[in-house]
Amino acid sequence: MPGGHDPLIREKPLYEASTQFKSWRFSPEQLVVVRESLNSAAVAAIRNTFEADEPGSSAHVSFLDAEEEHLLVKLYITKIPQLCGHFRFPEEVEATAITYLKRFYLRNTVMDWHPKNVMLTALFLATKTTNNPISLDSYTSNIPRTSPSDVLDLEFLVAQSLSFEFAVWHAHRALWGLWLDLQSLPEITEDLRPQDVYEMALKHVRSSRFTDAELVYTPSQIALASLSLASPLLAQRWSDSKSSGAAESASDTLESTIGTIKYLITQTGHPPDVEAVREVDRRLKLCKNPEKVVGSKAYLARKVEEERKAEVKRNKKADDVRRAIEGDDPFGSSLDEAERTPKMQELDDDDD
Repeated sequence: MPGGHDPLIREKPLYEASTQFKSWRFSPEQLVVVRESLNSAAVAAIRNTFEADEPGSSAHVSFLDAEEEHLLVKLYITKIPQLCGHFRFPEEVEATAITYLKRFYLRNTVMDWHPKNVMLTALFLATKTTNNPISLDSYTSNIPRTSPSDVLDLEFLVAQSLSFEFAVWHAHRALWGLWLDLQSLPEITEDLRPQDVYEMALKHVRSSRFTDAELVYTPSQIALASLSLASPLLAQRWSDSKSSGAAESASDTLESTIGTIKYLITQTGHPPDVEAVREVDRRLKLCKNPEKVVGSKAYLARKVEEERKAEVKRNKKADDVRRAIEGDDPFGSSLDEAERTPKMQELDDDDD
């Protein structure tokens, strides 16, 4: 339609242009594949390292599986709200740090990087990316047995594992948007939407952070499921208000998805069993990648190899500088006429 808007063309929501939508959304099946692939690769690499150090030494090692790794990560996810309460960080910091920790372990494994320091680093990074900064000394001095290096040593690794994609779209913001929408509906009086309903829905949103919901569903879907848990009536009214004139009610269309999210929140949105996690952590001490254990033979061998490669690189750079200086031109010698003719011919040939 020239000069007008075609009603048949669906406008793309802003969320679909985000890195979260493009890079960090998976199906439940894809999450299983990603985690199991990371786990298998880590076990193979660590087993090889054990065998290289002492043949046969990996035979009796009980490596963690993908579910056990996820269980340990979930425990440290539950510690982030506790730390945020201690520092009085706002909701945005808490939610962002939890997202960062989840995303990190879609690129890494706990057998390489223990969640404790990764969690502390993710939280510190979240204070900066959400514009709620705190000095490193103030941060680490208020956390027992934590030094600034525990955070700084991992900060670049965490940022790199996130692909430097720091922006996060959160369900608690979507929930607030839903609540404002309800206030604009004439049939929803104040008596029908008491504040405690919003608070209960927000509690469910916070519980959803202990699940994989944000890696599978959109923030608005999680928000609507949380509102439905707190008040099915208000969730129904909001859905109907968005589907006026449609052939099929939006609430009917979303029913299956919202039901799945509600089940996820109520059944898995809670801290894991501490005793089960303690056993996983105990076994992790025996199957941790020795190349990451300071002082181990594998760690020292890796450091020696890294230093050797760095020395080769430094020597090459020094040789390049020396040759340039000896040639009396730090920018390299100019081409003489004999060299210039074939070079120019090559350029001409490239243009064909």
